Amino acid sequence: MSQPDPAEHRTSLAKNVLGVPGIVFLVLAAVAPLTGMVVIAPIGIALGNGGGMAGAFVAAMVVLLLFAVGYAQMSRVLTNAGGFYAFVVKGLGNTMGLVAGFVAMLGYNCFVAGAVGTSGFFTAAAFKDIFGIDLDWIVWSVVSAVLAFVLSRRGIGFSAKVLGVCLVLEVSILLVMDVSVLVRHGFGIEAFHPSVVFTGALGLALLFAANAFIGFEATALFSEEARQPDRTIPRATYIAIGFIGLFAAFTTWAIVSAVGVRQAQDVSAAHLSAGDLVFSISQDYLGGALTTVMRLLLVVSLFAALLALHNSATRYLYALGRAGVLPRALGRTRSSNGSPQTAAIVQLTFATVVALVYRAAGLDPVAALTASMTGFGTLGILTLQLLAAIAIVVYFRRVADPRYWQTLVAPGLGALGLAIVVSLAIANFSALAGSDNPIIAQLPWLLLLVVLAGLGTASWLRANRPSTYQALRTDLERDPIHDQPGGS
Repeated sequence: MSQPDPAEHRTSLAKNVLGVPGIVFLVLAAVAPLTGMVVIAPIGIALGNGGGMAGAFVAAMVVLLLFAVGYAQMSRVLTNAGGFYAFVVKGLGNTMGLVAGFVAMLGYNCFVAGAVGTSGFFTAAAFKDIFGIDLDWIVWSVVSAVLAFVLSRRGIGFSAKVLGVCLVLEVSILLVMDVSVLVRHGFGIEAFHPSVVFTGALGLALLFAANAFIGFEATALFSEEARQPDRTIPRATYIAIGFIGLFAAFTTWAIVSAVGVRQAQDVSAAHLSAGDLVFSISQDYLGGALTTVMRLLLVVSLFAALLALHNSATRYLYALGRAGVLPRALGRTRSSNGSPQTAAIVQLTFATVVALVYRAAGLDPVAALTASMTGFGTLGILTLQLLAAIAIVVYFRRVADPRYWQTLVAPGLGALGLAIVVSLAIANFSALAGSDNPIIAQLPWLLLLVVLAGLGTASWLRANRPSTYQALRTDLERDPIHDQPGGS
């Protein structure tokens, strides 16, 4: 039997290490359920449709489940670490694939930079208030980035285990609060009445609800590292979307019931500047000790999101490096566990440097760093989801797939819903970013520049490096399913 080429091994991810639970943990940790309920849900209640916010989460879940029907079919056709970038190459061609790759690369890297700042800020606040340890937020940001690198370097399987523990803890504390509200107060069924759900700024409510799902699309990024990816990835995707939607709707239902469905918008607006709506409810229903635990678990949740998003951003850099679009050094992996080590270093260095620049300029970590980086990152990832949805429909129409529901109707409706969400994100970017800074309001134009950069790079590669341009599709033809132990 021939021995594997060491050079080839250094560009290969670990095989057969992630099952459905591991991928679900990686994805849900990126979604950060506790952070979503503490930060996103109250904003949606205050600025969106008030007591009907739980219904907005259900609507967003339905749209994404429709998209997931086509996503599941595409993931059986294609297994690649490029995730949605690879989907777009397959469906819309190399040029639009490069556009998607650039959007994904910048969107995820900006999101991680924002996560570094957010993690540092809330960790600093929690440790100061609870333990009396007063350190600048940038210190905690750097500590978070270094710890994320150390854990990711241990391999994706290890990261999945760490994130699984974090996820169970943060979900548990919210469920304890939810059940306490249910037992002591009961849930107001009127929260799902059309007169409540379809009131106020429903568009903003849907935008913030969709924002709470950011991260679910990462399931495809881990397909080369999954066991039986043609089955594992679709299952993990359905489970992730379903869990996020049902959990967010249930917890939001508890929140609005605790303060009164009809009064929820006014109460949430009053707590908006302090960001303590959920903590105030926890104080009433769980007491001071468990509320302190919840604050500490928020720190855990933010770090888990940082680690999970870092793993996702790293794989986009890795995929583009392996294909030769970016320096090929980014496509190198550790021989011991297949982690993309060079891409990981570059990714976290970028995120940390961005945070350091904001700190050196004396800018606020939340109002400036998180608002700009996470705001644009969210817009970029939503746009990536839309491009993938269109690519799925186009691909299956091109091959004349006879399954109209799975490959046209359901994913087509999902694409339409995502198009509406992206339009809402652009039109309401200041609200999405949580900042009225006029400079931040102009960030959506950066998305246009990224698209133009992708088109320009594709044109340049086609004319000057045609082999690299063609390799974008060749890279997709690797078949990690059959490369795994036991593969045919």
